[in-house]
Amino acid sequence: MMPVVLATEDELSEAVGVKLVSEHLVLAQTPPMLLRRNGFGYLRSRMDSWRQMANRQIVIVLTDLDRRACPLVLLEDWLGAGRQSPQNLLLRIAEREVESWLLADHEALGNLLGNPGRFPVQPDTLPDPKQHLLGLAQRAPRAVRDDLVAQPGAVARQGIGYNRRLVDWVQAEWSPERAAARSPSLLRARNAIREAAHRVIQAPRRR
Repeated sequence: MMPVVLATEDELSEAVGVKLVSEHLVLAQTPPMLLRRNGFGYLRSRMDSWRQMANRQIVIVLTDLDRRACPLVLLEDWLGAGRQSPQNLLLRIAEREVESWLLADHEALGNLLGNPGRFPVQPDTLPDPKQHLLGLAQRAPRAVRDDLVAQPGAVARQGIGYNRRLVDWVQAEWSPERAAARSPSLLRARNAIREAAHRVIQAPRRR
């Protein structure tokens, strides 16, 4: 089969997407084609390309809801109201940022941060999941804190080791299955990818 196309807006979302694909052997037997540039503008501008590619293979587009009112508003804007999309075009949205999906796995989060405080029970409802994660990281072990939290006076709101630390943690410890129990948007994404994997298994083999 042709590789799954995974289009994301940043390195951390890409790591999460790869982990979701890896849950299904039929999809992961060929490494996914990774397409990434910083920000959602790239993903939005390529929607026609994603549609065309999805006529031949599974295309997963992961983006953040950010400040938009709701996922339906984003879907209508990106896909077009009433416009048909290929079944294998999976536009999945993290509410409100991919960090909400990370915050939903309390077991892995505890291993990363220690036990600095109460972890959010409904991370999808947080107005700023990334800032919430950074707040928790303030009381993490020093090595983790130094990677995640920006130094005083820094322009960026996260530390310079933020992406590398979290990408490594996602690959080694974060569980989509555990996280989906607390994140409805992640659950929907996992269900959509599972259904796509099932279609691949059921599809007749070409001779």
